[in-house]
Amino acid sequence: MSFEISKQAAARAAVDLVEDGMIVGLGTGSTSLIMVGLLAERGLKIQAVATSEAMAAEARRQGIALVDEYPNFQRVDLTLDGADEADGEGRLIKGGGGALLREKLVAIASTRLIIMIDESKRVSKLGENWPVPVEVVPFGWARLHKRIEELGAEVKLRERGGKPFRTDQGNYIFDCRFGPMEQPEKIHAALIQLTGVVETGLFLGLTNTLVTGTESGEAHMQHFYPTPPDYLR
Repeated sequence: MSFEISKQAAARAAVDLVEDGMIVGLGTGSTSLIMVGLLAERGLKIQAVATSEAMAAEARRQGIALVDEYPNFQRVDLTLDGADEADGEGRLIKGGGGALLREKLVAIASTRLIIMIDESKRVSKLGENWPVPVEVVPFGWARLHKRIEELGAEVKLRERGGKPFRTDQGNYIFDCRFGPMEQPEKIHAALIQLTGVVETGLFLGLTNTLVTGTESGEAHMQHFYPTPPDYLR
């Protein structure tokens, strides 16, 4: 099931939150691609910060201006992004598209983070359906692979065309299957302290609004106002 109607509904509701003059973060992924098209249709005078080279190219194609010094930026008013999984507290797994590092950098710089998902992405515990993507430096990756396995994960080096997948920063991604996680914060903390790990796809304490689209064409919003988690202080 493609959940295209759900994605459209979530993206449309999220785009309605954008106002003239904003600096808008553009997420990466299938729902974000829909969002960019809908945003372009509104014709607002905005500037954008794209979270991947692919999304930067799409924004330009759709006539959406990027911030003057892109890829450098200082702040973001509102970011619209998707997620691979979201739980009832607004915690996320992201990075299925390989842009997790830039997505987290933009999320942290944003006054508000709006997450758009279809019905299939709601879970009771993170890790039910998706592994945790972990961006790592290529140098010595095999040893790091083993160290993450020792944390209890099934670890797979992401590949494309028979070769290791490379992020926009030239890094590798491990897809780490921990199963349903009781305390994803502890998993993130254990991963991020390993030398060679650049960032994890666990987005914790960052979501302000979770927009869930339905196959009936409706969208439901859940609002969170979290304080920054310890690892961002």
